[in-house]
Amino acid sequence: MRWHHESTRTNCPARGRHILKNNGRVMNIPNIADLKEWLPISDALALLHTIIILLLAWVLVGISRKLIRSFRQYMKKRAATSEDIQRIDTLARVFRYVATVLISLVAGMLVLSELGISIAPILGAAGVAGIAVGFGAQSMIKDYFNGFFILLENQIRKGDVVEVCGKDGMVEDVTLRYIALRDYKGSVHFIPNGLITTVTNKSRGFAYAVIDVSIAYRESIDEAYEVMREVGRKMRDSKEFSARILDDLEIAGVENWGDSAVVLRCRFKVASLEQWGVRREFLYRLKQAFDARGIEIPYPHLTLHAGQDKSGNAPPLRVLNVRDGDQALLRADHNAGITAAERSP
Repeated sequence: MRWHHESTRTNCPARGRHILKNNGRVMNIPNIADLKEWLPISDALALLHTIIILLLAWVLVGISRKLIRSFRQYMKKRAATSEDIQRIDTLARVFRYVATVLISLVAGMLVLSELGISIAPILGAAGVAGIAVGFGAQSMIKDYFNGFFILLENQIRKGDVVEVCGKDGMVEDVTLRYIALRDYKGSVHFIPNGLITTVTNKSRGFAYAVIDVSIAYRESIDEAYEVMREVGRKMRDSKEFSARILDDLEIAGVENWGDSAVVLRCRFKVASLEQWGVRREFLYRLKQAFDARGIEIPYPHLTLHAGQDKSGNAPPLRVLNVRDGDQALLRADHNAGITAAERSP
């Protein structure tokens, strides 16, 4: 198979283009002058600058994320505790978000300038609109300011167990806008930072497992103390709880006199987030120990006492059932001359 190529070329100055004849076909090729008329040099440069700005913004976003990631890994190696690692992770995510927003804003303003759109009126209008929006979005601005200081002062970190605005749970996300908590039931609560006035952090350093133990009034308090110390000592010596319990059981003493029980209070110093597990295990073992020693764990009940006179003698307390009570009342009414019609309302 052979290819046959024959072409002639002529110039047509009047039309400002070259005419290429190829095997009888005529092809028009625009020259440089036509390109200049179709696309001015200024517009071409603006388009080129816009593309360069977008590429540079994309590169800067990637570089900033890589630098933040490297800095996070470097700080993690120097972190002394797991709490420092949690704080580093939280701040790294916030820095990545802020860097992306700033680079995008600057790139957008430069692109508008290259397209011939004046930025000054936009900034002026944005200032006026910002004032109007500021009055209507004060809560959102407050959220960002509160979120900034919460992160700066290291009040909350991802992975902490906190109580804020009447909700408690594990922190799953911390941003400048809100805090996400997941409670024990699995529900996720999104709390705006502007609503947070008090933060109760239950996972800093160590915690106390505070336990109230109730015994009957007839039981010996000293014997109950002995059993409680023995159970606490065995728990701390066990392999399962030796690392969780940081100190021996501390007995505060008699906390309260209840209606049917004497309440004794004690506590364990434990590692953070271990207070609930240690409390449950101590109550489980203490119940078994009390049953083995015959120490009564009381339940709500009512004791009737007839009282005593000055000589110390107590009158007999007669207990009648309903039928006996009705018969006694009828005899008393008969002796007093009261008829049934007179007693009925």
